[in-house]
Amino acid sequence: MRQWVPRLLRGGVAVLLIAFLLSPNSFEPVLAPLAPPNAPAIYNQDSLLWLTVAHLGTVLVATLIATLVAVSMALLVTRPFGAEFLPLSRSIVSIGQTFPPVAVLAIAVPVFGFGEKPTLIALILYGLLPVFENALTALSHPPRAVIEAARGSGMTGWQRLVQVELPLAAPLIAAGVRLSAVIGVATATIGSTVAAKTLGEVIIAGLQTYNYAFILQGGILVAALALLVSTGLMMVERLLWRQRDDRR
Repeated sequence: MRQWVPRLLRGGVAVLLIAFLLSPNSFEPVLAPLAPPNAPAIYNQDSLLWLTVAHLGTVLVATLIATLVAVSMALLVTRPFGAEFLPLSRSIVSIGQTFPPVAVLAIAVPVFGFGEKPTLIALILYGLLPVFENALTALSHPPRAVIEAARGSGMTGWQRLVQVELPLAAPLIAAGVRLSAVIGVATATIGSTVAAKTLGEVIIAGLQTYNYAFILQGGILVAALALLVSTGLMMVERLLWRQRDDRR
């Protein structure tokens, strides 16, 4: 019975999120007490549904690029010819965690201008470390017996990598991708400070007008998206673990 409680809660969050995005005005009586007098309780300067889609789109692109770069670097440094680049790779992927996203935006805006590009750069840099470290751990310590069996069967190095090592590493890599995506969902809100279309626009509008209804709905939307993205990717992760166990 207990295992169904989290599922019901996540299902309830998904239903409420969809209902709010499709018909936000239906929730106005709930949020009205938090809005200033004669001010709207529901954000109306842009479509909340469109902002949510744009927010997720930005996170998706950034996560895909960060995953591609981080896994490629992990593959490089776990091969004999690339092992010497491990310290350099760690320094590169740590940049996003060393510099706050706001600082990255401040540097990127003069070069790339306002809009999506600075936000993508900040999210990519911020999402590299979790994927890289998980991929590095998984690719550095594959099951010895499985690798020896693959080598004994006559597989080439490329075949072992594609057919054995990467599938075995996939669950840990997926865990890193999940963490990177959740961080991205939360961090993308700052993109609105440089004119990117994200849900941060709702929160910023609330802060500027002292409209706590805007702040609450923006914060809840971001939190709900982070929860649902984490849940979806966790399901993928579990599937990959089951496939890994079957391979072994």
